[in-house]
Amino acid sequence: MTHTHTHAPLPAPSREGSVVLEIGGTLGALIIHTGAAEDGLEIEVSLTGQDTTRTHAAVRPRHLVGRSIHCAVISPLPEGEYTLWRTADTPAGSVTVRGGEVTEYHWA
Repeated sequence: MTHTHTHAPLPAPSREGSVVLEIGGTLGALIIHTGAAEDGLEIEVSLTGQDTTRTHAAVRPRHLVGRSIHCAVISPLPEGEYTLWRTADTPAGSVTVRGGEVTEYHWA
């Protein structure tokens, strides 16, 4: 994905209990599970039909008890239907985010 802005270096991998999700009311969260090969990839999402207004998060390693996973965590998101973007012009899929809930998506 091509971005027109820069970011500070990515932080160290997170540990269990170190990620805070802002959910409740009409706000939900999205966890996008990936493989290790996507470490550092910024995944964009937009409300369906509002393709030019996007938010994004980087895939990071998450060290949990007994295992590690890679995922992007986007929180908070207003409830609604979202498009996930593989590239600037190519959708990867869609999800429904509900207020007060965590939606999970597996990046393929």
